[in-house]
Amino acid sequence: MTGTIAHGRGSKSEPDPEVLAAELRMKFDYTRSVGPTIGRFLTGLREGRIVGVRGSDGRVIVPPAEYDPATAEPLTDFVHVADVGTVQSWTWVAEPLPGQPFDRPFAWALIKLDGADTALLHAVDVASPEDIRTGQRVRVRWAAERTGDIHDIVAFEPGDTSAAPTAPGESAEPVTGIVTPIDLSYKHTASPQETVFLKAIAEGRLLGARAADGKVYFPPRGADPRTGEPTEDYVELTDTGIVTTYCIVNVPFQGQRIKPPYVAAYVLLDGSDIPFLHLVLGCEVSEVRMGMRVKAAWKPREEWSFNGLDNVSHFEPTGEPDAAYETFSQHL
Repeated sequence: MTGTIAHGRGSKSEPDPEVLAAELRMKFDYTRSVGPTIGRFLTGLREGRIVGVRGSDGRVIVPPAEYDPATAEPLTDFVHVADVGTVQSWTWVAEPLPGQPFDRPFAWALIKLDGADTALLHAVDVASPEDIRTGQRVRVRWAAERTGDIHDIVAFEPGDTSAAPTAPGESAEPVTGIVTPIDLSYKHTASPQETVFLKAIAEGRLLGARAADGKVYFPPRGADPRTGEPTEDYVELTDTGIVTTYCIVNVPFQGQRIKPPYVAAYVLLDGSDIPFLHLVLGCEVSEVRMGMRVKAAWKPREEWSFNGLDNVSHFEPTGEPDAAYETFSQHL
């Protein structure tokens, strides 16, 4: 069963909502391989050296590029450059952001190292903007303990004499990968239609929105994707539907909350026209199939919040007969 909650603009029975907003934070470690060229550069930093590469026109590029900017050919002529250079341009950071090199004012600068023909972007540790200028000579301040990433250069500082380790350490194992911490804080402000949806699901109701052509979008999109008209004809949907397509997840990954194997499926709620992605549990993964009837398994009521479909733990089979393919073939 479905029930129409609103009929056209200006006649919706859902009250005009106070728009929801939330401070969000996304934090994780991003692990990546670096390849032989950047690996050579990072291995050099770990040893207290700065490595560049010579292009077909004779220019020395720092950090080294994998391919020649002029010919697109692979570059393999690695050269060492000095850890002393000249400021080409700079900008002052009066109010540092979290995660930047210092929690006090500093400068970002493009620095052309002696022996290089391109500039390297890095921080310059000076007390005020009066202490830095274009053409100024600066040198690397090396980290006491180096691990093979860009933070092995703590910053640049005024000076014309190298401060490189007198006996750079030679490591048998080259750097092949790095782990970069990602920490992103931002504020998400929901649209009016999204706010209606979130407030409803916090009450255990699933709301879609009907477009001018009669299609019901779930979750509501705020506007008809074809015409741009607002979609404020809200439709209350049941928490039952069918599996349209699905994927069996067998590969573990960092942060995974469910032990593989499990199924991620697109579920088409009864009365809607757009499937959405969610978990299908409560049966063997081999039993999941296209057209299978499923029902939402809600989390305990005390755990409901404005976190959207997180209020639904998963979907599970109802035991009803499968839907015929032709009834959902247009919704794949």
